[in-house]
This record gives sequence, structure tokens and C-alpha cells, in this order.
Amino acid sequence: MELTDRHIVVTGAAGGIGSALVRSFVEEGARAVVVADRDPQGAQAVAGELGAGALAVEFDAGSESSVRELIATATDANGPIDIFISNAGVGGMGGGPVEATDEAWDEAWRVNVMAHVWASRALLPEMLARGEGYLINTASAAGLLTQVSSLIYSVTKHAAVSLAEWMSIEYLDQGVRVSCICPQGVRTPMLERGMEEAAAAAALSAGGLIEPEQVADAVVAGVREERFLILPHENVAEFMARKGTDPERWMRGMRRLVAGARSAAD
Repeated sequence: MELTDRHIVVTGAAGGIGSALVRSFVEEGARAVVVADRDPQGAQAVAGELGAGALAVEFDAGSESSVRELIATATDANGPIDIFISNAGVGGMGGGPVEATDEAWDEAWRVNVMAHVWASRALLPEMLARGEGYLINTASAAGLLTQVSSLIYSVTKHAAVSLAEWMSIEYLDQGVRVSCICPQGVRTPMLERGMEEAAAAAALSAGGLIEPEQVADAVVAGVREERFLILPHENVAEFMARKGTDPERWMRGMRRLVAGARSAAD
């Protein structure tokens, strides 16, 4: 799908990957972009930078009513949505089932998984009726591999990938494209927080750290080619192949990485 003359909505767009995405879409000739974020001032600043074709909307990814209100607002302002990128996400608490609270699980599940479900629920009837549309979920390489420092993040991102895969199988032949963005280490505030733990820093750095603008470039290319998995870090595909070919060896390697990183930090 070409981006020229398209109406595109991006959530979590006040900074990081989201703001890089909307900037790239404007450069590619999008007709209208919606900058949605829980930080209204940040969203307004990005939209103001982009010009008359950009609309800022305050948005809570953890609320179905907010997802529906965003879609209604965007549609009222610019007509049917061509591409919806459910990009907002939270890191969740670090640690495993002992450390993670039910409250942290609930927030991460709503934002990292259910926000994608709610957007699809609201958009699919219209997209299927006109035989065209594009749903894109931002997940993570953690959804294909594992985030060693945070069980919550790893589980919810795996769920986001699985959801996108199911929808692509079900709806592609009816005209609705689906992609899943799975970067590894990207220089954002969320990454900086994650890098505070030694094992997480080692895993996130394994594929090299990239800038949000590099993710945006990969997404533009991936959308144009309508690729299901958009991998800004090309070596993630190699890691996936290793994991799938010999999972026991992969797990041993991950255990060594974790143990080595934590030993070095002590």
C-alpha cells in the first residue's frame, strides 16, 4: 500500500517511535495524520510541527471507550481511516510472577493487547465493507523471542504478535492488510528504563541499538510491500530461526547471557 493521500492514525505518537512514524508519513504524502497520545501537550506539539493535515487527540490506550472515541474523532475530521497503527505501549513491571503485581498485569494487558483488539473491533466492519484497510500493531522482538527482565512485557508482546497473525490469516483475503512491528533495542525513554537492569541491557543490545527514525523507515518500506512482520533489526529474523530450529540450545544461550550479565554487574 502506498502512503500518498492516505488517512493514518498513530497512537502513542507524542514521542519515540510514534512521532517518528507520523513525521515519515507526512513526508510520504499522507493526506491526514492523527497524533494520538495520553500526553495532550506532546501530541499537540507534534501535530503543530506537521501542519494543517495533522490532528492531535488525547487518548488512553487502556480504555475501549477512548479507542472508539479516537476512531470516531478521526473519521469525523478526515473520513474513513486507511491505516491505523496501534503503537502505544507500556513496559510493565520487571521481574517474574513473584514480583509483578496484578495491577501491573492489568495495565499491560489492556494497553499492550486489548488496545489492538478494541481498535480492530471498531474498525473492521467498515474496512471489510469497503474491502480495504490496514491494521498495524507495534509489538516488539520480545514478542518473537523473550524479554528476559520482564515477564509481563514478554507475555503481552507475544500476545500482540499472535493477535496480528490471527487477523492476517483471517482478513487478508478480504482486503484488510495486517502488519506487526517488532523492533529490538530502540533509543526511547522506555528503552532507557529497561536498560537499568543488567540482563535486559545485554539482551536489548544484542542486535544493536537504533533510532526511532530507523524504525519509521522500516515501517514505510514494510507497508509499501505489505509485509506481515516488519523487523527494523534484520538480525531478529536470524534469532527467530535459531530459536525455532533448536529451542533447547536457544534457551541455554539465553540463560548464559542472563547469568553473565548479572555476574558482571555484581
